[in-house]
Amino acid sequence: MKKRKLDMRKDYEFRYLLSQLLKELPEGIQGSLKGSIYAKASNMGIREAKNFVLQKKEEGLIDEKLAKKLIDLLYKYSVYR
Repeated sequence: MKKRKLDMRKDYEFRYLLSQLLKELPEGIQGSLKGSIYAKASNMGIREAKNFVLQKKEEGLIDEKLAKKLIDLLYKYSVYR
């Protein structure tokens, strides 16, 4: 069954934009968030990555505005594979 995952042809572009969105956060949080979002989106699926972002919003690590931008980015760079 096909699942919505990160489009690996646009991998570098996605990572660059993800870095741009997270650059306001402290260095330690930034790195772990970036790695987790990328790994979940490319290996598990976009839904899991979205749930992770929402979980971090609930924990107070990121705000509503940033969470929405991250989720929009995930869906923009996803394909069924």
